[in-house]
Amino acid sequence: MALATVCLLSCIALAATAQALTARKTDAAGAADVTSAAQAAAAAATAGAAPAAPAAMETAVATAYDRPAPRPPRPRRVPLARDFDVRLFEAIAEDIVANQRVPGMAMAIVHDGKVLSARGYGITDVQNAEPVDAHTVFRMASLSKSFAGTLAGLLVSEGALRWDSPVADYIPSLQFSDPAAAQRLTVADVLSHRVGLKDHTYDREIERNADYRDLVQKLAHAPMSCPPGECYGYQNVAFSLIGDVVFAASGQFYNEALARRIFKPLGMHDASVGLEGILASPRWAKPHVRAGAGWRPVMPKPTYYRVAPAAGVNASISDLAQWLLAHSGHRPDVLPAPLLATLHSPVVGTPAELRGPSWRRERLNAAGYGLGWRIFDYAGYRMVFHGGAVQGYRGVMAILPELDLGVAIVWNCESALPSGLLPTILDRAIGLPAQPWIEVSPEIEASLYVSRDPGPEEAAPRSGHEVQGGPQATRATARPH
Repeated sequence: MALATVCLLSCIALAATAQALTARKTDAAGAADVTSAAQAAAAAATAGAAPAAPAAMETAVATAYDRPAPRPPRPRRVPLARDFDVRLFEAIAEDIVANQRVPGMAMAIVHDGKVLSARGYGITDVQNAEPVDAHTVFRMASLSKSFAGTLAGLLVSEGALRWDSPVADYIPSLQFSDPAAAQRLTVADVLSHRVGLKDHTYDREIERNADYRDLVQKLAHAPMSCPPGECYGYQNVAFSLIGDVVFAASGQFYNEALARRIFKPLGMHDASVGLEGILASPRWAKPHVRAGAGWRPVMPKPTYYRVAPAAGVNASISDLAQWLLAHSGHRPDVLPAPLLATLHSPVVGTPAELRGPSWRRERLNAAGYGLGWRIFDYAGYRMVFHGGAVQGYRGVMAILPELDLGVAIVWNCESALPSGLLPTILDRAIGLPAQPWIEVSPEIEASLYVSRDPGPEEAAPRSGHEVQGGPQATRATARPH
């Protein structure tokens, strides 16, 4: 008995020592390495092992930033609030374009695998007015990044690519100021803005009509904030390296691969890539800039079209409705569920996104970036999101998976007014009291802010940790946004 007691005490002491050593090692590092864990999960997200990746990626983010792990998926969908009325949102959209507060816009709302609304409002050009309809093409700006991530994911599913593949395997000439960085940079790093460069590296040069190829060569001299995979910094030039990877892995140019694997299978018949694509569209919305108290149409700039994966897609609201349905899981023949789960999982925290417009400050509990998508906690509900902005165009799109709800709004001017329609729709869907996110006419205001008694089945606002932020994440202001 005495010998047994001594052995037991020895085992306890050894265990305590091991725990102490582990704790000291973690403290010395500051946090667990999100990159290695996320890359390990991404490496498993090949065609045969994709289902396990999302949980591993989210756990990596939670561990790295010392936040609680995400809650497990709920067994059933949450119903829309009883007074969710698409006609109200359509009336708000009509009010926004009244008196040319905004020249033209388009909005899509999808739910439960159905398109509830996909309409145009206003006009395409204040000097040569034609009505915006469901097939009027708008420039997507940074909404394009979701297409890049999805296209790469399809190649991963086909076995032509791996999330942890070194980008240098496909672009041997790639160099950074850190000699080891090119070999370390992975496909997942590029798509989650963890290249290691400072925010918006060479965006100003793009705006000055610099050539993309020249800027890729200049990356060899760009200052780095960290080794690849270890910090977040929003990119447009470096993000577009994924286009070169797609070409090397598939043998198809980026625009051809998008058309073959995404646009055509999903029935996105108005979608295209590049300046030539929008100019060739039968009907497209001209971009507008401020001109005194009104708007002046201009021609689309070619600048950010030169970084097509970051900002090169054009699409109609009819196209975006199909895009939302596919990313809501209703086109598994094109976008399988394991791939969607991987794309929609946060890889790195982006707490700076909690600042900005009032709805973000009030509604977002946490923010992260996945693979071509932003992942937010919106009042306790997971939101898959992206915004976009270039000269004369703006857009936002969001999916609430628990409600099986998707919303996309695009417009052809630099006003921020329509952006408040998104949280207005989301609040109504969840059952939250209406907030003044958007300026509307008194008649609509009466319908929007009418007192109401939510039913018991309506979802209540929640606070959660489904998306993890992090103290090491850096500012995430997009150019284009």
